[in-house]
Amino acid sequence: MSRPLTVLVIDDSATNRRTLTTLLESSSDVRVLDWAGDGEEGLKKVLELKPDVVTLDLEMPRLGGHTFLRLLMSASPTPVIVISSYAHKSDIFKALELGAVDFIAKPPQGTPAALEHLRRELLDKVHAARHAKSGGRPGAALRSAVLSGEVPQVIAVGASTGGPPAVQRLLEGLAAEPAVSVLVGQHMPAQFTRAFAERLDRIGPFTVTEACEGDVVTPGHVYIAPGGRHLLLSDRTGRLELRTPSPVPSEKYAPSVDRLFESAAEVLGPRAVAVVLTGMGADGAQGVRAVRREGGETWAESEDTAVVYGMPKEAVATGAVTRVLPLDDIGAELALLVRRRKQSSGQ
Repeated sequence: MSRPLTVLVIDDSATNRRTLTTLLESSSDVRVLDWAGDGEEGLKKVLELKPDVVTLDLEMPRLGGHTFLRLLMSASPTPVIVISSYAHKSDIFKALELGAVDFIAKPPQGTPAALEHLRRELLDKVHAARHAKSGGRPGAALRSAVLSGEVPQVIAVGASTGGPPAVQRLLEGLAAEPAVSVLVGQHMPAQFTRAFAERLDRIGPFTVTEACEGDVVTPGHVYIAPGGRHLLLSDRTGRLELRTPSPVPSEKYAPSVDRLFESAAEVLGPRAVAVVLTGMGADGAQGVRAVRREGGETWAESEDTAVVYGMPKEAVATGAVTRVLPLDDIGAELALLVRRRKQSSGQ
């Protein structure tokens, strides 16, 4: 029998610590080693106990969550899941840039249904984080001028756990070809996708927005799938438009990377490009098959750099992935692909 997954809970609220401990230990293969009431105590205990995973509240006395992450990733990189409120979206994205693996939003009310949802999400994410790689902070790219006036080259990207920093790094690598359009299916709660888009818009080379029904796909624009809805590409009277339908009850993921890729395959055929980044689960595997059947490009992030090698692994296992690359090479290689296509079409 394998040893239990060990967790250290860091939160300044005694009630939250008790709740998280109860939820975590509802699984027989998870053990909470200890807890800490502030970042300073938490850092000492991580270095002493060496847990598999840390859950972290960002707002704490003595040593805040962001400073804790900087020190931890320098001294002893450990997978961290941030647990914070919906009101602090920008703090969460900063924590992901500093090396946190994933985040969970605290439910606004502690109803039995909300706690059960939190329990399932918490257990799913600590198990994924156990095998995750904790990383450093990606560098920021300078904003490039956006070209316009030509039919956009479209790239569809899917990601889950570890995705927000990975998407940012991909976009930084794509800065050499700012006329591309990028459609991003990132698994993320609905309350966070607009903030994610706004953050990328401030620091990246492209105009980035949360996708809306009927958006016309334009060069130099990145569209983030709205949380809780799909992002699909469609061809309306010769121009590319976006649809954002609601999921049906049987669908596990919304946004669905599979559905994003399948729509790209249907509309773009051999011009489709699908990229699977870090994440847990198998979303995207069916989609790369669809893109490959149409003769499109299907790429996946390599195990060496993926925070969680779940989605890329499942995509590669289909045999339909044409290239497997480390994260820092994907954006630059996509830029080269776009450049070759432009040259071959005479643009």
